[in-house]
Amino acid sequence: MLFDLTKLTSVADISRVHAKERGDAVALDFGGKLTTFGALDEQTSRVAQGLIGLGQKPGARVGYLGKNTDAYFDVLLGAFKARAVIVGVNWRLAAPEIAYVLNDAGCEALFVAREFYAIVQSILPQCPRLKHVIAMDGGHTDWPAFTDWRDRHEAKDPMLAIAPDDDVIQLYTSGTTGHPKGVQLTNANYMAVLDCVPKMGLNYDTDDVVLIAMPFFHVAGVNIGLLSLAQGARGIVLGEIDPQVILKLFQDEGVTHAFLVPAIIMFLIQQPNVREFDFSRLKNISYGASPIADEVLLKAQEILGCTFLQVYGLTETSGAGTYLPPEDHDPARGKLRACGKPAPGHEIRVLNEAGDALGPREVGEIAIKGPTLMKAYWNKAEATAKAISESWFRTGDAGYFDEDGYLYIHDRVKDMIVSGGENIYPAEVENAIFGHPGVADVAVIGVPDDKWGEAVRAIVVKKPDATVTSQEIIAFARERIAGYKLPKAVDFIAALPRNPTGKVLRRELRQPYWEGRDRQVN
Repeated sequence: MLFDLTKLTSVADISRVHAKERGDAVALDFGGKLTTFGALDEQTSRVAQGLIGLGQKPGARVGYLGKNTDAYFDVLLGAFKARAVIVGVNWRLAAPEIAYVLNDAGCEALFVAREFYAIVQSILPQCPRLKHVIAMDGGHTDWPAFTDWRDRHEAKDPMLAIAPDDDVIQLYTSGTTGHPKGVQLTNANYMAVLDCVPKMGLNYDTDDVVLIAMPFFHVAGVNIGLLSLAQGARGIVLGEIDPQVILKLFQDEGVTHAFLVPAIIMFLIQQPNVREFDFSRLKNISYGASPIADEVLLKAQEILGCTFLQVYGLTETSGAGTYLPPEDHDPARGKLRACGKPAPGHEIRVLNEAGDALGPREVGEIAIKGPTLMKAYWNKAEATAKAISESWFRTGDAGYFDEDGYLYIHDRVKDMIVSGGENIYPAEVENAIFGHPGVADVAVIGVPDDKWGEAVRAIVVKKPDATVTSQEIIAFARERIAGYKLPKAVDFIAALPRNPTGKVLRRELRQPYWEGRDRQVN
C-alpha cells in the first residue's frame, strides 16, 4: 500500500503521522534491533525536549558525528521537532577538519559515537562554542550517555510550527578545494524531495524493505532514510559497507529497494559467491553520485535480476536533478550512458562560459533550477552568489543533451583534462577501459606533459590473477574511443582511493605527478 505523502505538512510530521496511523509497524531495523513508528515518535519527542532543555533555540546547529545507526533518526527527527538544524559531520575527516565544521556551523551541541570520543576530546579547546557533548554509545566519564539523556526527558511533542524556509539539515560539501561549505537545506526543500523523488521511481510502499546504506553525512544517506520513513517502509540501517553483509540482507531480510553508489554495485557483483544468493524479492536498485561503467551496469542487471534507476543530483539540490527510469536501462534504447531527464518540477540547462544555453551535443556546464535548490552556503554570500544566478545553480559538472532531451554527464568541470587544446573527460576514458576482462577498477587523471600541457594517464586495479599489460589496455581502449583520448601510460595499483560514497579521490592520484608545481593544470 502506498502512503499518501500529502498528509505530511513538514518534515517533523514524519514520525507523528505514521505513529498515529500504524504505530506498531516497524520503522527501523538496525542489526536486528527493531524500532516501531510509535516508539520512534516517542523517542524523537524526548530528544526534542532534551534539545530545548539544552537551550537550543530555533535555527540552532546541532552536530552529529558517527557512523550509521538507528539512533541517528532519533536525533534527526527530534531536531526537526525542536526546529534545530542537524549538521552531519564527515567521520573520515581529520581532527582539525572536524573542528572547522563544528566552528563554522557554530554548533553548541554535538552527538558523537564512541569511535570518535578521543577526537572530539582533543578538539574541545579549539571549539569554544561547543557546550554540550552527548555520548551516543555511553561509557564516557564526562558526557551523558545518549539513551539516559534522551529518556529522562518527557515524551511530549513540542509541536513547534515549522516554516517552509526554516533550515532543517546542513551538510558540508567535499571541500576538494579549500574548506568545505555548509549547504543550507530547508523544510521546503525536503517537502519538495518527498513530492518529486517518489514520482521519479523511489516510491516505496508500506510493505517494502529499504536498505539504508549510504553515510548520513551525505545527502543520499539522509534522503533514503527519510524517504523510507516518510513512506512508511521498513528501513534496514547498515552501519558500515560490507558486500557480503549486503548480499545476505538482500536474501535473508527480503530487501526490496536499495540506493547504492556504482563502486558498491561493482563490489557486489565481483563477490565470488554472488550467484549463490537469492535476489527474488529485490525490486529495484537506485544509484548515483558517480558515473557507472556500462559493463558493471549490464552485469549487475543480469546477476541481481531487478530493475535499476539512476538519480543525478548534488548536495546543493537536495540530491535531486535528473533521473533515468528502469525502461531506459534497456541497452536497445541507447540511453545507458545518460543520466536521464529533469526531475519533476526541475529545469536543466547546459551553459557555455558566458552563461548561454547550448544546443544538443554541445558540452558545457550543467545548471539546475527547481524547488530542491538550497537556500545558500552557510555564511558564504560570495560563494552563494557565484554558484546561484537567477535561481539557477551552476553544478560544476560538464555535460550535454542529446536530441531526445536526455542529459549526459562527462565529468566534473575541474576534472577535465586539456591535452593539446582538446577537452578530455575522465569518465569517458574510464568507461572505455572498464570493459577489459582483466580490469577490476580504473581511474583516469591528467598529468603534466611538456608538449601537450597535460597527458591522459590511467590508474588501473587488476582483477585477481590477471596478467594484463598497459599496452593491452591502451589497445583495448583504442577500439572504443578517439586516439587523442587514449591514455599515454597505465599505472597499476592495489586499490583506488575513494571517499565513503564511492567517489574516486582523484586529487590523491594526481598529487605525485604534480609535486612541486604551482598549479594542478599545465
